[in-house]
Amino acid sequence: MKRSLRTVFRRFLHQCARSALALLPKEARHALYRSFVDCDPAPGPALELKIADTQDELEACFALLHDAYVASGFMQPDASGLRVTAYHALPTTTTLCAKIHGRVVGTLSLVREGVFGFPMQSAFDLSAVRAKQGRIAEVSALAIHPDYRATGGRILFPLMKFMYEYCTAYFDVRHLVIAVNPNKIELYESLLFFERLQAAPVARYDFANGAPAVGATLDLAAARERFKAVYGGRPERRNLHRYFVENRLANIRLPARRYHTTNDPVMTEALIEHFFMRRTSAFAALDARKQLLLRSLYELDALTGAAVPASTEGSAALRRHPRYSINCPARLERTASEGGGTFRLKVIELSLSGFQAECPAPMAPGATGRLTIELGTGLRSVVQATAVRRVAGPHGTALGFRIDTPDAAWAACVHALQTGSTHADLQPAPAEAAQRGLAESFVCAC
Repeated sequence: MKRSLRTVFRRFLHQCARSALALLPKEARHALYRSFVDCDPAPGPALELKIADTQDELEACFALLHDAYVASGFMQPDASGLRVTAYHALPTTTTLCAKIHGRVVGTLSLVREGVFGFPMQSAFDLSAVRAKQGRIAEVSALAIHPDYRATGGRILFPLMKFMYEYCTAYFDVRHLVIAVNPNKIELYESLLFFERLQAAPVARYDFANGAPAVGATLDLAAARERFKAVYGGRPERRNLHRYFVENRLANIRLPARRYHTTNDPVMTEALIEHFFMRRTSAFAALDARKQLLLRSLYELDALTGAAVPASTEGSAALRRHPRYSINCPARLERTASEGGGTFRLKVIELSLSGFQAECPAPMAPGATGRLTIELGTGLRSVVQATAVRRVAGPHGTALGFRIDTPDAAWAACVHALQTGSTHADLQPAPAEAAQRGLAESFVCAC
């Protein structure tokens, strides 16, 4: 009873504070919000920030999210005590978590565009963001444990720092999009410089149980300069530019990667069965196409309760979506007989017989040459390649190449990408990791 009264009183105070803030000019409100910034550049060792990749960590994240959404009216209570969505099942979604002494106290999910699109695209027009250069990720499923919501950002700021570093250095993302309650949007605008997607909020956002929502976006490349201009001269604990861009938190455990992959899938067939079929009915709630997609990604035919009729044609189409995405720097050196020249490429897809790549300089189909590609740090492959066609993709036009004969490094990489299930399957072996430092000393960057 006392806890309920405290909750009601706290909400009343928050409403009064919001009403008082609303009377101030917008710039004054934003300046006031920024004055509350307090980011510790060196949190104690009790704090750990990592990808949630075990069953226990995911269960804790989904439970924390469920309780936070129920308390906010964003969902009805579920008998499982978990909030699990279809997007959590995809390899293009990464769930981050913050832990104190091993206990999950904060979480958020980053949903990069995949075959399901984005959660918020049903309510917001994302065409203007899609028209810009760079991948997009939706920030979703954010929750902080009640014990840490009134601690001056002790968990929230490190989690946001982790999000920023992961997106810019690991997830190959330039633009963030987010749907938030209208009462929270000015925090994102003032502190992080999100810009609204449209002037009026959506009255009913179905992904949040019909609650109102405001959509916003952030260009991470442009945000660096904005952070510097606004926060650059402030003291260290109030300097979000230094915190996000320059500071390195020892508490963050970024994934180790053998190859230049840009996503970190964690769901196995066993985890899909556990969270989507046993603990919740999330799989059964999906339409037939989405069920078919998950079956093709995770080979769910062998799992009890996963038998869903599937057409051969549909299965073939869905299986073209790879589990991993890559971003491998490469160069194509043309022979003197063909005019010579070196083309810089970004390889985005690999197979045994060819690859797709983005090329800033114009290159016509038929161009041939010697391709040198960095598959991972210290891991290189050299093959003969021929451009055969232009390929339209979600991020612009790419070139499709045929290769004559894959070398051992190329074949090993393709095999790993085709057979691996989670990001842990692609982590370098200890001996390989130890050799990389030596290899890097003798190999020039592409």
